[in-house]
Formats: sequence, C-alpha cells, structure tokens
Amino acid sequence: MKPNIIKSKKILIVGLKDNLSFMTNAQGTGNLARQFMPKRNQILNRVGTEKFSIQVYDAFDLSQMTPSTVYEKWVGVEVSSFKTIPEGLETLTIKAGNYAVFNYKGKPEGFLEAWQYIHTKWLPNSEYKLDNRPHFEKLPDDYHPSNPEVEEEIWVPIK
Repeated sequence: MKPNIIKSKKILIVGLKDNLSFMTNAQGTGNLARQFMPKRNQILNRVGTEKFSIQVYDAFDLSQMTPSTVYEKWVGVEVSSFKTIPEGLETLTIKAGNYAVFNYKGKPEGFLEAWQYIHTKWLPNSEYKLDNRPHFEKLPDDYHPSNPEVEEEIWVPIK
C-alpha cells in the first residue's frame, strides 16, 4: 500500500458522535450509522457524496492503546458551511493539514490489517510523523459493511 500525500483544506462535518473503544467500535459505529443515515438527506449543503467515519483521539500513541482505549467516533458528511444544521446533528471541524491517503479495497474484515500495516510498518519507515488531528475514512455513497469487497480511503494525519 502506497499513499498519496494530500494537503487537505479545512473540512466541515455534520453528523453524529459517540465515545467508543476498539472493543465497541464495530457495534457502536453501526449504531451511529443507523441513526445518521435517515437524517443525511436533511442536510442541504453537502459537499460530495461520500460519508465520513472519523476517529478523534486525545493522543494517538499506538504503544499505549489497548482494546478499551476510548476515543470520539463520528459518522457524518462534509458540508460547505454550518449555517443550517438539522435538529439532533452536531458539527466537527477538521483542521487543514497533510494527510497520507491510502486506498483500501477488500473484505471489510481486512480493514484492521491494512490499518495496522499503516501505523506499524509504513508510518515508522516513512519521513512523516503522526499529527494530532482526526483520522478518518471516506466511504462511497453506496458503502455497506456487508459488501464482500468494499472500497474506501484511509486518511492518516501527518506532518
């Protein structure tokens, strides 16, 4: 897996969030998505068609993380402004900065292996350091975890 290095502009997100751990991620993300998906069509100023799956860590230190490490999980879409936010949804601003963007295509259960490769092999052997900004995945509009082969972009903040 080789990334594209992209300088991202500020990204405005409207969605839902919850505090999850690595142990509760699958079920918790599914619950967030089921709550969010019926509301996404109420968002009038969407940018693009992708959905975002976002992780906000207090401090990302793989050596200190355990299955019970808690982080803020978001499911949402990009918007052009926060002028009109449907009731029950929240906002998140992802600061501009560099990202290593990996294209993942494969079985949903293979995502963890790709994620581990990025953080344990690629990043330590690259010229980059992890930046303290949200990590996220961009998912196509037709993404569904039951698909036997999914495609998504894995965005890792770097400096």
